[in-house]
Amino acid sequence: MNLRVEHHVRLPDFIIGGAPKCGTTSLHFILAQNPSVGIPDDEIHFFDADDPIGHPDFLFCGPDGLDWNDPRPGNPESLSWYASHFDAFANHPCVGEDSTIYLQSEVAAARIAETLPRVKLIFMLRDPVKRAYSQYWHLVTRGRTSCSFEQALTAFPSIILGSTYAPHLRRYLDVFGPERVRIGLFEDFLADQQGFVDGMSDFLGVPRMPVARTSSWFNRTYYPTHPRLQRAVNRISSRIVRNQYRNHFGKRSGAQETARSKLHYYWFRYAHPVFLKSPEQPKMDPGVRRYLDQHLSARNAGLSTLLGRDLSTVWPGFTT
Repeated sequence: MNLRVEHHVRLPDFIIGGAPKCGTTSLHFILAQNPSVGIPDDEIHFFDADDPIGHPDFLFCGPDGLDWNDPRPGNPESLSWYASHFDAFANHPCVGEDSTIYLQSEVAAARIAETLPRVKLIFMLRDPVKRAYSQYWHLVTRGRTSCSFEQALTAFPSIILGSTYAPHLRRYLDVFGPERVRIGLFEDFLADQQGFVDGMSDFLGVPRMPVARTSSWFNRTYYPTHPRLQRAVNRISSRIVRNQYRNHFGKRSGAQETARSKLHYYWFRYAHPVFLKSPEQPKMDPGVRRYLDQHLSARNAGLSTLLGRDLSTVWPGFTT
């Protein structure tokens, strides 16, 4: 049964659903410059908020047991929270949101379809090995891990899961149909940003817009000049950052929450980034690269057929 909401509530016409570290932030902010498009600045992470792998920070063990948020269709309180993010865009012809791990979720597709039966989905993909490595360094630069990349492959299942595209894309194509799912490659975006964004605009049914290169790159990352020292700092940072999304759903208030928020801000504004000065990502060990080439190719078996394109010509090391 579709969840009914009052006629004046504005909900998304499109969702950028992943994958993370594939240029979704840049696409988000380019589309947001189109006067016809309204999209909140932050990722919302609603339809899979109860996922302990994708969102471990959203689940807490409290005095009354497990504290979790219920994003299932039919929950008016949750839907009201979700809809509140789009209040400012009520008069925009096209409204969207960006939650980059919807793609890998086992449950989000069905929930999205029930709540937003006419929504369009955008997914961006990237060389799966490079994407996995980029996610690892995201974890490092955000203070979430003090382990090596090799150790992170088993410590953080989301690294491999986030580069597993084929089975998850099939799920969305089965639920929504190919006419409502747009799949783009990060490599194509880099090669021809104007053409790429024109295609996305046509898919959304909004006017095309000129893309200035100076305003088309967001989420620039700086890497550790001394990776081992940064990972040592992260032993402290990881204890602070785990509370970053504690109040994502706005349920908590009071002096304790204010103190946590200030601690997080000042630590990550001044102390944590002391070694994050390098614009260059550290090199991956060639042996690990060979392992991931074969493993992530196997996980994405049939992806070239699914996209109608030989991806081995785009992603070195990928085998179809």
